[in-house]
Amino acid sequence: MAPTPAKYVLLSLPLSTFDTGDKEEALESVKVTITSKNGTVLPFPVPNFKIGTLDALVQQADDLAKLSTGCEGVVNKVGDSLRTLYEGDEEKASQQKNVNDKPTDQYLRTFTWNKVRYRADKPVGELIDILQKELTTIDGDVKGKFNQYNQVKTTLASLQRKQTGNLATKSLTPIVNPSLLVQDSEYLETHLVAVPTNLKKDYLKSYETISPMVVPRSSIQVAQDEEFILFAVTTFRKHSAEFQQKCREQKWTPRQYKYVEGGKEEEQKELDRVTREEKKVWGEALRLTRTGWSESVMIWAHVMALRVFVESVLRYGLPLEFVSALVLTNPKLAKEVKSALDSSYSYLGGNAFGRDKRGRITKDDAALTSEMAAAGLGHGEGNEYTAYVYYEFEL
Repeated sequence: MAPTPAKYVLLSLPLSTFDTGDKEEALESVKVTITSKNGTVLPFPVPNFKIGTLDALVQQADDLAKLSTGCEGVVNKVGDSLRTLYEGDEEKASQQKNVNDKPTDQYLRTFTWNKVRYRADKPVGELIDILQKELTTIDGDVKGKFNQYNQVKTTLASLQRKQTGNLATKSLTPIVNPSLLVQDSEYLETHLVAVPTNLKKDYLKSYETISPMVVPRSSIQVAQDEEFILFAVTTFRKHSAEFQQKCREQKWTPRQYKYVEGGKEEEQKELDRVTREEKKVWGEALRLTRTGWSESVMIWAHVMALRVFVESVLRYGLPLEFVSALVLTNPKLAKEVKSALDSSYSYLGGNAFGRDKRGRITKDDAALTSEMAAAGLGHGEGNEYTAYVYYEFEL
């Protein structure tokens, strides 16, 4: 049975929201708000990065939103590739979805910024460039190897069809005895015709007359399967093209065949070779796709950490006093998580959010536009505006 996809929520809240300046105590308050029945709240540590100008932060927020969308696309493509390698078996594919040798869920639960690979003292813009280049490389590597695998797989399927198809499509090399063919004749040529079994009587009655210069009584039954009967019939060469055309009109299938010494053995060698090649490339594709999953999810997690930081600075300002958290939930309960957070923290949106007579959260669109502009945010790419930093993603 395929595992249910996990829904993750990343959020940050200013410490001034809580009656404490301690991040752990603030996190406990968030746990009370969300409750364990709707999700598991975990710390999501975000380093204090170098802060540039306000204009730079606004541009970086936009760049990170686009890069996050790119990460999601690559992760989904890699996941599709894993499923394809396991012929649609989601459970087997999921077993390969590890990040840094940990199950994906465990990696996210215990996320820490990789300070060796992405030094936190580098400017945010430089970190975005590094992550973008790594994502592009991973996408290209997985795509290239998977294309190679698909090509080999297609070649193998074609060779297998020649071995296992019906007489209208399969290879005739192991079937046709060369002694049945007129060879090295200047005037005569033997044709092989696959006739549907239900048309056998019509064929025997009319094959001699469908075109000129068909050798009388030359038809010989060569082979038969459940769908077709293969006949060999001889005509004069100058009428071969016309005979083949007339066969097609009668829904008989002319087969192209030329006897080659040792052809049967060569076909089997080629099938064996491509079968070995397919297994080899499948293993290479699996290894690279597993690496692609690990790398793309790791890159996405770091992109999301940067998004949380940049958006928190834009929304909450300086000093850098905010608590960030990861909520593990599922698609059905995500709305409950959002509703609980809105109930407790929507006031952070100022005039953009209020309550109706029943106490339900409402939004003032005009005030919302003003609040978004003040926060340096536009209506462009990204999630719907909330009163606090909030992102959802699925894996």
